[in-house]
Amino acid sequence: MMKIIGVIGGHSVDDKIRVIAYKVGYEIAKRGFVLVTGGLGGVMEAASMGAKDAGGLVIGILPGIDKYDANDYVDIPIVTGINEMRNVIIVRTADVLIAIDGGTGTLTEIAFAKHLGKKVFGVKCDLEIGIENFEDPIEAVNKAIESIC
Repeated sequence: MMKIIGVIGGHSVDDKIRVIAYKVGYEIAKRGFVLVTGGLGGVMEAASMGAKDAGGLVIGILPGIDKYDANDYVDIPIVTGINEMRNVIIVRTADVLIAIDGGTGTLTEIAFAKHLGKKVFGVKCDLEIGIENFEDPIEAVNKAIESIC
């Protein structure tokens, strides 16, 4: 069975990140591995383009209900209709993941991977958890209540 490497990252990226994602996808395919991504733009598209340019196979796990939403480099579009919940499918499908840049969606994929015991390696992935942390539990409750009132 072929080994599958997942590339996760932002859907909106600058040229520097696009070049990095392209190189990652290219190297994955050049070494004979299958690429899986979320199938859309940004990091996903650049990695897919790199993989295709190296003659590789690209799987796109799509959030919506139309396989034609996939970027032009996806060979096998998997239509889920479950929006961001597809992130767990990407993680479960991959044998290992590479996170490039990214935001909260990438954080969810990293969290799923960690929970499932999968390794994740990062390139230019400086994500922070992004939550306020309190030593005092009462203060945490107060802040939570303030945020909804």
